[in-house]
Amino acid sequence: MNLPLNTFADVHDATAQARFNMIEQQIRPWNVLDEATLDTLAAVRREEFVPPALQGMAFADVELPLSSPVEQAERLGQVMLAPRVEARLLQDLQIQPTDRVLEIGAGSGYMAALLAHRAEHVVSLEIVPELVEFARENLRSAGVHNADVRQADGALDPINDGPFDVVVLSGSVAEVPHRLLALLREGGRLGAIVGLEPMMRATIVRRTGEGFETDQPWDAIVPRLRNFPEPSLFRF
Repeated sequence: MNLPLNTFADVHDATAQARFNMIEQQIRPWNVLDEATLDTLAAVRREEFVPPALQGMAFADVELPLSSPVEQAERLGQVMLAPRVEARLLQDLQIQPTDRVLEIGAGSGYMAALLAHRAEHVVSLEIVPELVEFARENLRSAGVHNADVRQADGALDPINDGPFDVVVLSGSVAEVPHRLLALLREGGRLGAIVGLEPMMRATIVRRTGEGFETDQPWDAIVPRLRNFPEPSLFRF
């Protein structure tokens, strides 16, 4: 049965309102006030990157599982991060139009799309073959042509595309990976959620000459990225 045109208009209006509410009620209150970042969140349609079964939760202030069961998706880090976390990382990394960006953990491709909206080019690595295809198809459907999703383990596999202006980890790690810091060019920034539960901090590292400057401006607890080193729990 074909739906009348006004029904499609109603759906479009409801989706636009839900996106507006996400920005105004979740993201602005989290100190995301940069207008370019907010414009990006309005332009990139989050609902186009959400699994079909979760369309009704596209703008919810929660992590969305990208596989099932939910507990396994969370344990393996196969989730879309909450919109406010992605927005704050995007703002704090100060993406420039000439930036080359590396993302670890493509997931659904949504963060890659946000980054690509601001940057010159994005390389996004994903360890799960099914999510590689899901992210690629989402980016194609959304008309994003300056983001490449590749199947690779960002913790272990060689990364030969550097140097990068920005490295983004779309998940948490116990400590900042030195192998990824080495991929930053002068002035480059790395953004990650770092630490152990119940305390993780957003960590922004900027390369300055031969050294690095680190800022930890906010807290968030998000699922782990796979295969990055964990501290030993053994004690004498």
